[in-house]
Amino acid sequence: MESKRKNLLIVDDDTNVLESLELFLDMEFDTVKTLSNSNLIPEILKKNEFQVVLLDMNFDAGKNSGNEGLYWLRQIKAYDENIEVVMFTAYGGVKLAVQCIKEGAFDFVLKPWENQKLLATLQAGYKLSESKRKASRLEKRGKQLSEELSRPFQHIIGDSPVMRHVFNLIEKVSKTDANILVLGENGTGKELVAREIHNQSNRKNAPFIRVDLGSLSDTLFESELFGYVKGAFTDAKKDKPGRFEIASGGTLFLDEIGNVPLNLQQKLLSAIERNEFIPLGSNSPVSVDVRLIYATNQDLNRNVRNEQFREDLLYRINTIQVKLPPLRQRVEDILKLADFFLRNLKSKYDKTEMELDHEAQIALKNHSWPGNVRELEHAIERAVILSHSKTISQYDLGFNNTMHPSGSIQKTPQSLADIERQAIIDSLESNKRNLSETAKELQITRQTLYNKINKYKIDL
Repeated sequence: MESKRKNLLIVDDDTNVLESLELFLDMEFDTVKTLSNSNLIPEILKKNEFQVVLLDMNFDAGKNSGNEGLYWLRQIKAYDENIEVVMFTAYGGVKLAVQCIKEGAFDFVLKPWENQKLLATLQAGYKLSESKRKASRLEKRGKQLSEELSRPFQHIIGDSPVMRHVFNLIEKVSKTDANILVLGENGTGKELVAREIHNQSNRKNAPFIRVDLGSLSDTLFESELFGYVKGAFTDAKKDKPGRFEIASGGTLFLDEIGNVPLNLQQKLLSAIERNEFIPLGSNSPVSVDVRLIYATNQDLNRNVRNEQFREDLLYRINTIQVKLPPLRQRVEDILKLADFFLRNLKSKYDKTEMELDHEAQIALKNHSWPGNVRELEHAIERAVILSHSKTISQYDLGFNNTMHPSGSIQKTPQSLADIERQAIIDSLESNKRNLSETAKELQITRQTLYNKINKYKIDL
């Protein structure tokens, strides 16, 4: 993580040297820490962030080989390759200096030193360290962005009056940086609206990052949103930027915000209000520039009354509301959506001549769609898979416990939850209970899959 502070560590067994250097460099660096015992280097590196280390090469009396300094140089670079190490000795030559550089040292300074030359060397080391950290962050950010951008995108389909109202509202709010709260039942397309707002905004060429807050456990919440620095916890072997930092310059879509536990809402509110946060394990705040869009299927005002959601957080996120209608209130769009899904699925399953018959179209328009657009897509996909002819009938859609002409009973789950539970069970079976492959097939994270398995009480 890029630090706003210039931090220097000086390691030398001569306390007079340490006192002199600390007095001289204290005004040039934000933090100057000194060590006379080199064995304490690992401990101090874990507790502090340093860009530069000024390292003596000899610590035992009578030894002038520089081997001790080279050993600790290797240890420091192994811990964090972005720390620049300046070697410091009263006994040096060209051969030793060359060896130090080969081992990864930034430079080599002889005692007695010239103050301005030493300062220039340390400042150059600081700049190189920060450049390396920035390049590393950009590389990681690029990798995560490519993963995010590779996800399939679907345009919003609809021409009903209620959807035209939604489109007009999207057009009005997109060019602003106002906080947007997208409301709607499960499956109505809240993420598509958030993406459309981003694509019509002045940030359209910057990243759009989605975070499913409902899938984050308490322990993962901070690390996923705000990132962490190396050594923040046992498995933190490298710096990792959080979603706020990855989205900087673009849009951050916080989905299922109503599911954030009350004890974590203050941390989220603080980051939203200040446009900055402190990564786990760091002492330095990171500033970001993000446009925030939120979504939920919950009644947040009721949650506030029930003391399940902070009122000040609701005020902060609720600048403009975009309410998505359920599919039952936009019957005019059902066949257009069905046709859109059918075109894509015919290609996916190599059934290019398949069409909906008249009875199937009537059945689609008459269904109540408790699972909204997502349920419609699943229904069309199920019909494409199950149909043995070029025509999809109402029996293939399976809305009723009706006898199919083939003789089989067509049963339909009565809710999206039933559909989702069965889809998870089917995927687990087809993937031989391999959770990673199942999550990949369902296009959800392993953590989300775990949560849904527990929610639906699915036996593994």
